[in-house]
Amino acid sequence: MVENGTVQSVERAAQVMEILAREGTAGVGEIARELGVHGSTASRLLTALEAYDLVERDSETGRSRLGMGVLRLAAATRAGLDLTAQAGPVCDALAEELGETVNVAVLRGGAAVNVYQAQGRRTVALHNWVGNRTVLHATSSGKMLMAHLPTSALATVLEAPRERFTAATITSADVLRRQFAEARERGWAEAVEEFEVGLNAAATPIRGPEGDVIAAVSVAGPAYRLAADELPRVAEALQRAAEEISRRLGHRPEVTG
Repeated sequence: MVENGTVQSVERAAQVMEILAREGTAGVGEIARELGVHGSTASRLLTALEAYDLVERDSETGRSRLGMGVLRLAAATRAGLDLTAQAGPVCDALAEELGETVNVAVLRGGAAVNVYQAQGRRTVALHNWVGNRTVLHATSSGKMLMAHLPTSALATVLEAPRERFTAATITSADVLRRQFAEARERGWAEAVEEFEVGLNAAATPIRGPEGDVIAAVSVAGPAYRLAADELPRVAEALQRAAEEISRRLGHRPEVTG
């Protein structure tokens, strides 16, 4: 019974910190109502967290907020929250599940730069794209990264000339904007033989602790294996993987949206 009570206390303490992260400040009564506990229980939880500088209470209003101790913990763990380290195991498992190549890309200097690649059992002979810069408008990762740019930054990117790589490459800014809106709504972007004839791909966003898109994870394969009508199915697996990577990086959608 003691062990169960201890676990419950830890869970409630974590919930208190999540509430404060979401609301900014909260009173004892607000926290008690959300946790479904008596006010005295909420007060004891706050006192315990305050002892470790994880919570600070305003002496005048009695309202609590997250304390400086949170920054201490964040600094200690930041080194471990490396994108490639957290994404690697998830991408490896996804590549095995789908039997295709999985890449993680970030936006750097007007290009999508691949920082991690995992190859499925059928892709051992494919090119290693790690470190390579790829265009934004003709790749699924590039489109997903562009889709989440601020309006002004996207306008600047779209002002640059766009190269046509295949007959399917989209160079129209208006068409790309429509695709970006669709990608944001459904949660994934596609590139169907737009960068290379016979190559299809889909990508989903990876989010950081604050909810902003910091990278994209994609699956690519030859069109005879990864047909255009297969991309929605693949995108479902991609979205699960992206959510897990985002979670490992500290993203909590219930807190940051």
